Amino acid sequence: MVTEAKSRWALAALLVGTGVLYIWGLGASGWANSYYSAAVQAGSQSWTAFFFGASDASNAITVDKTPASLWPMALSVRLFGLNSWAILVPQALMGVGTVAMVYASVRRLFNPWAALLAGAVMAVTPVAVLMFRFNNPDALLVLLVTVAGYCMVRAQERGATKWLVLAGAAIGFAFLAKMLQAFLVLPGFALVYLLTAPVAFWRRIWQLLLAGAAMVAAAGWWLLAVALVPASERPYIGGSQTNSVLELALGYNGIGRLNGADYGGLGNLNQQAGWLRMFDTEAGGQISWLLPAALVLLVAVTWLTRRAPRVDPVRAAFWVWGNWLIVTGLVFSLMQGIFHAYYTVALAPAIAVLVGMGVAVLWERGARRLLAVVTAGTAVWSYVLLSRSADWNAWLGIAVVVAGLGAALAMVLTRRVLAVVAVALVACLAGPAAYAVDTAASPHTGAIPTAGPSTGGGPGGGFQRPANGFQRPNGGGQAFSRPFAGGQGRMGRGGMGGLLNAGTPAAELTTLLKDGASGYTWAAATVGSNNAAGYQLASGQPVMAVGGFNGTDPAPTLEQFQQYVAEKKIHYFVGTGMGGFGGRSTGGSDDAAEITAWVQENFTATTAGGTTVFDLTQT
Repeated sequence: MVTEAKSRWALAALLVGTGVLYIWGLGASGWANSYYSAAVQAGSQSWTAFFFGASDASNAITVDKTPASLWPMALSVRLFGLNSWAILVPQALMGVGTVAMVYASVRRLFNPWAALLAGAVMAVTPVAVLMFRFNNPDALLVLLVTVAGYCMVRAQERGATKWLVLAGAAIGFAFLAKMLQAFLVLPGFALVYLLTAPVAFWRRIWQLLLAGAAMVAAAGWWLLAVALVPASERPYIGGSQTNSVLELALGYNGIGRLNGADYGGLGNLNQQAGWLRMFDTEAGGQISWLLPAALVLLVAVTWLTRRAPRVDPVRAAFWVWGNWLIVTGLVFSLMQGIFHAYYTVALAPAIAVLVGMGVAVLWERGARRLLAVVTAGTAVWSYVLLSRSADWNAWLGIAVVVAGLGAALAMVLTRRVLAVVAVALVACLAGPAAYAVDTAASPHTGAIPTAGPSTGGGPGGGFQRPANGFQRPNGGGQAFSRPFAGGQGRMGRGGMGGLLNAGTPAAELTTLLKDGASGYTWAAATVGSNNAAGYQLASGQPVMAVGGFNGTDPAPTLEQFQQYVAEKKIHYFVGTGMGGFGGRSTGGSDDAAEITAWVQENFTATTAGGTTVFDLTQT
């Protein structure tokens, strides 16, 4: 039997191991997603930029998300200076916190070993390793929604209003990390509480209303602040066409993701949309290692507890996390708009909890044959996933399937329980753990990172980690991947960045921006947020991202830009070779293209470090 003292030591070992996995070698990824790193830099220099999530310290435009995920990183940079460690360590610590919450959620109802299993599954899920070593908004989102799941389990046990309200507040604040994605768990959470809480029906109703009010308050205070501040005194809301947070939440980051009506240059990245998307080559190796097991265990425990009382906390816990997994998984699978495989990190806590609890229930009820089926199926699926990276440790898939099938057979035939369980666990976790280690050992940059080794194929077919051609600037310790776009274009040789990643500007251009910043609100302007991010991170000076992330936001308009130039607020315009990524044909604005054309027609082009530059003070 595992004593309480031993379980504490085991938990400590799990959390320390998770910390090492998530923190070791973080500096290799440099600025990671430069788009968000630039906003973190801005937030560390300006409290206005901090509050609104502006991409530059002079507050031209925000990132295309609510800003809560930037706040921990910006505070860290204020304390420790601008470097990749200061940006990324807070994300890694959120990962450790998520593993702790997964453990706590299972430990409420089950033995420590079940909670440890759930925590280990969470820790080595490849996409979790990726995103807790990265600076996208998903880290804070997943932590907060996991906290909400834990609070729901606590609330259901005794019908506790306090815990239900805390769950609502956590989901509300998660909205400030990644908008409507935080609300995907709401239907399941509310329905399970309504059906299973051990209090009177009308008490359940007003408790849910109170939790809803807490959620609205936790999310709405920031929305209200944005609405009350005049548009002229805050940055433009990036990603919207009307300078509106609600449009951003409901449109570009809401319904547009579901129906494919996104505007901008990214297109409709739905090549593998369908019921099996979570198992396909794009997302399969990121998240699906134990997804079949979680679903089987959910169904099995629901059946085994079919005669339990309505308020049974074990079944209710399975339904809380099972609804999370099913609803979020189906939305990700069927959405027709922009989808990236790293979104699936939102499924990891639900899978981990269901596996830990499910194995515990089946073990306690002596359902060894079903556990054997789960073990065998997981091993076979791991073999399939590993075979998609045929040139990467080909022996591992064979070892996993042999060990898994052997353990499944022995589980039915032998009484040497501990040895069989140990082999089964190793077989089921070896694949994701190997991917996790590979992920932690590999630098990741750009807007679309992926976990694990390449699976081959390319867009629409297979999925590959983008090739990284690393370049380390003096003193920065940063690494940037090959630009998505740029090079020769209508403005001559463009900047080193592009739509999905920033580049490293030449030293000559960096010096020009630094030396020319004094007395100007923005040292420079350029089309697209990632181009601006590269120049801003290198120079340390505010750079205006014309048109926002895609270059399709009407910010600034041509008239506003002309006024800024007339007032000598912008020193340089840096050419990108793009002149705007989208336009009205994709539902966005043509202002970036119009600004680019006006600059070309009225100012003389020079070059700095091979990049086209216009001095806006010299017509």
